[in-house]
Amino acid sequence: MSSLPTLVDSKITLNNKVLTLTFNRHDVRNALTGTAIADDIVNTVEWINRTPEIAVLIITGEGSAFSSGGNIKDMAERAGDFAGDVQALERRYREGIQRIPLALHKLEVPVIAAVNGPAIGAGFDIANMCDMRIASTKAKFGETFVNLGIIPGDGGAWFMQRLIGYQKAAELTFTGRVIDALEAKEIGVVLDVVEPEYLLERVQKLANEIAAKPVASLRLTKRLMKLAQRTELPDFLDICAVFQGMCHNNPEHLNAVNTMIEKLAK
Repeated sequence: MSSLPTLVDSKITLNNKVLTLTFNRHDVRNALTGTAIADDIVNTVEWINRTPEIAVLIITGEGSAFSSGGNIKDMAERAGDFAGDVQALERRYREGIQRIPLALHKLEVPVIAAVNGPAIGAGFDIANMCDMRIASTKAKFGETFVNLGIIPGDGGAWFMQRLIGYQKAAELTFTGRVIDALEAKEIGVVLDVVEPEYLLERVQKLANEIAAKPVASLRLTKRLMKLAQRTELPDFLDICAVFQGMCHNNPEHLNAVNTMIEKLAK
């Protein structure tokens, strides 16, 4: 396995095939603009996709917030990522924050968001780009772009309606309403809600359960889950047949079958 990627505004740890990426700019509530967090996410995903031993990614935030999204002070001053004319901003979005959804969409392993605090705007969208979300009772969620007179420029409107359905996604997006963790669970945004001191323990337990599975088939299954969203059934079944042939010829499959036979024999 190659060395872990070098990050700027995030921390990274590896334990038992589970990689944890922690946003580490709590001084700006882990904002995604004016920091290197977007670069850190992209670099981490690219490293995981090149490293077949990794089974699961956890994303969380240091401090009180998961991520506050865009830096509103920079918005007010038309500075940093928000400076320039229409053409300059369009290019900066494509070359900046829009690399996050493209990277996470291509990530080959399951990713769990451990939402430790407020996930607002693009911070909410990053959580929705993950496969699963577990929240602290201190977490809040808001698709708040319309409150600032802007739109979800990171693709949030694409992800949320696929997660909770068009009508509820429309209500949250058009009103900019902020919801707490319990409501987020009720509408299907998060899988579970736990007290803050148990958040990482709960997420790590789920991650370890997934990481215990044969990694090659786990990665292929993640690819199939994504393909199922955009592929017609006949084509999808053709892909399944090829992937299954790959699995049957992988040593992990025979090891798993023999382990199961041994358990049944006891």
